[in-house]
Amino acid sequence: MTADAPAIEVRGLAKTFHTQFLRRRVVAVRDVSFAVQRGQIFGLLGPNGAGKTTTIKMLLGLVRPDRGSASILGVPVPHKQSRARLGFLPENPYFYDHRSPRELLLDYGRLFRLTDAECRARGDALLERLGIAHAADRPIRKLSKGMVQRVGMAQALLADPEVLILDEPLSGLDPIGRKEFRDLILERARAGAAVLFSSHILPDVETTADRVAIIDRGAVADEGPLAALLRREATGVDVRVAGLPEERALRLAGKAKRHERRAEVDEFVVETEAEAAELVSEIVAAGGRLLELAPRRGTLEDLLLRIANRGKTD
Repeated sequence: MTADAPAIEVRGLAKTFHTQFLRRRVVAVRDVSFAVQRGQIFGLLGPNGAGKTTTIKMLLGLVRPDRGSASILGVPVPHKQSRARLGFLPENPYFYDHRSPRELLLDYGRLFRLTDAECRARGDALLERLGIAHAADRPIRKLSKGMVQRVGMAQALLADPEVLILDEPLSGLDPIGRKEFRDLILERARAGAAVLFSSHILPDVETTADRVAIIDRGAVADEGPLAALLRREATGVDVRVAGLPEERALRLAGKAKRHERRAEVDEFVVETEAEAAELVSEIVAAGGRLLELAPRRGTLEDLLLRIANRGKTD
């Protein structure tokens, strides 16, 4: 492959499953295309059932597409060489529960044709980095979900892959664990690896991804650089206030396009600065205290909700 060729390329993938029950056809993926460059972190987003995991399984050669094609580092999927330089973390990693993390990493390292010495050195370093060195010789069945997730990340990174595919990698982790995983993902990208990951934890995606694709009902509904997509969603003005009686807040909500109340703090979103000024005047007159008045920052939640609402009207 040439230096500027995508590390991951997906072209028009589609997959329909046929079930025995009622002889139903379930369209899981109907048209998915995207590309991930070396050194790029690409977020694959969408609601449950949108087709993210099926797309990942087709990339891994675990599910055969009905049409379309994919390649990894220039090698067509499902050729086994397409997986030779790839690390993968499934959404729910499953390991032989009688084996210890150290034993499992030795097993996986041998599959990648690492020497036992390389397996031990790399494995121990990863377990230390991921904060589970103290459990290196403990049976998997005695580990928490978050610890098993860390073992899964260790095996995904063990062979120093050029492509990293992570399906819901932040699932089951506490805030510290999520920060550690984000740091590892960023490090791999800085080292030149292409990273493709799916996640429902949108704030973490916003702090990690360079580019995202939104899958809705089996097709790419939107795709592009994350910063550009968020700028496009940044419409309106945020008004945050405290001390506003709930009854009054609910009446004022009718003048905003969005209103949320959390722990006696009200957040209103209005379209224009003029509307914001009028709303603030009424809030102050009602005894409220202004906490923040600022142009609204677009979020992935805004983008996903807009796409979901668009789908309801199609």
